[in-house]
Amino acid sequence: MVSSTGAIALVVVTVAATAVLGLWYSRGTDSIEEFISARDSVGTRTLVATLLASNMGGWILFSPAEAGAAFGGVTAVAGYALGSAAASLVYVVVGPRIRRLIPEGHTLTEYAFVRYGPAMYAYVLLVSVAFMFVSLAANMTGIVGVLSLVAGVPAWQTAGLVGGFVLLYTAYGGLRASIFTDTVQLLVVLPLLGVVFAVTLFTLGGPGPIGRTVATTDPTLLDPGFVPGLLFGVYIVVAIAGAELLNQSWWQRVYAAEDGETVRRSFAISGLAVAPIVLVAGLFGVAAAGFDLLEGPGDASVALFVLVLETLPEWVGLVVVLLAVLLVMSTADTLFNAIASVVTADLPRLLDSPSERSLTLAARLTTVAVALGAILIGARAYSVLALFLTADLFAVAAAVPLVYGLYSMRASEYGMLAASVAGLLVGLAYLPTTHGLLSALVPLPEPSFLRAFLGAAAVSAGLAVLSARLTDARFDPGALSREIGLLGSDHAVDDD
Repeated sequence: MVSSTGAIALVVVTVAATAVLGLWYSRGTDSIEEFISARDSVGTRTLVATLLASNMGGWILFSPAEAGAAFGGVTAVAGYALGSAAASLVYVVVGPRIRRLIPEGHTLTEYAFVRYGPAMYAYVLLVSVAFMFVSLAANMTGIVGVLSLVAGVPAWQTAGLVGGFVLLYTAYGGLRASIFTDTVQLLVVLPLLGVVFAVTLFTLGGPGPIGRTVATTDPTLLDPGFVPGLLFGVYIVVAIAGAELLNQSWWQRVYAAEDGETVRRSFAISGLAVAPIVLVAGLFGVAAAGFDLLEGPGDASVALFVLVLETLPEWVGLVVVLLAVLLVMSTADTLFNAIASVVTADLPRLLDSPSERSLTLAARLTTVAVALGAILIGARAYSVLALFLTADLFAVAAAVPLVYGLYSMRASEYGMLAASVAGLLVGLAYLPTTHGLLSALVPLPEPSFLRAFLGAAAVSAGLAVLSARLTDARFDPGALSREIGLLGSDHAVDDD
């Protein structure tokens, strides 16, 4: 086990250095537009870096490895890699259209209100914030588990240090600070990940001996035709790609890009780049299971770290701790700011002409509230992958109905709301993580992740298309640009 003092010292230095960089770079950030959108200011290289850092995030060290160890070996890992790529590639098409139809927008909830109305807006607001918050809590849970496993650091210390320092620079600098620190973190993370992978291969004897050991322990881990792994791969692609359409952090970066072509190019590059990284990270979980290092189901969430702790030199454990902290910070600052932007962009609709200073203060206070909540939940031990899958289902059910309004002018508020709710109910009926609780209230079919995600996606998408075909309603797409304007200016959101 890595020394607790050494691990805490490394965490403190890492988070403090990142906070100082974020505060320095974002000094003078007073404009609310700059705080929550950094509009038209980011070129391709920087946008690729922030997309890749945020897309990787802390989950890359937890969920793919857990999938490989407990959900189906290499086929499950391959599915995770494809799903991660698909999440970015969807925005190659959707991102430029968002900018074209809503040039002065900020959030997906603004769009939902103007395009559909208050009922669909309320539903999308609830689902998107819940999805992002659970994702944030899952990352905090992961880093808490890592420091506890590797160095015996108490949960409250880890959650407080990581969450507190990220809060410090994010509440001050907003999206500008998040994008800059993402770029710096990525420059450190990629070499560290390469070092850990290379040392692991060398220490364990290379791909051949590792493969033979894994095959001897459990041949299904390396079987590309292993049915549970294939099924996991199918539904995880749907889960990730659908859910990310309700991730406000991606909508923010669509607006932060210099232009539509930058959006298209950057999301394509980041999508193609993240797939092999996820694949490598997931193989650590396969190796941990193949070397029979996982003593209980709870170890699957930290399979990569169990492998490092049990088989590699102590200094590698410290490198992995540094890697985990940086990745969790890149996700946390992204989601802190994303959730704050959703709330702040809606305030002009709820308050009577709030000043720009009031909006900026509200954004910072919201960031504080979100951070405190994530720290509290992160101090508890849950399966990271289970948390992500639960959050993903809620978002998947609303994804197609929400985005469909960008393409079909016949999509109506209650048609899309009914489609979203119906898809969610179908998904919840099958979702294993909620099945026990709900089955005590009503009779439910046998739980299945595959049926949950495919059912939610198919039912919501099918009903969305069907309801649009059955209505005579026509939406004026020009209303999106007329009614959604810059914050803190005369061109504000208009309820009329």
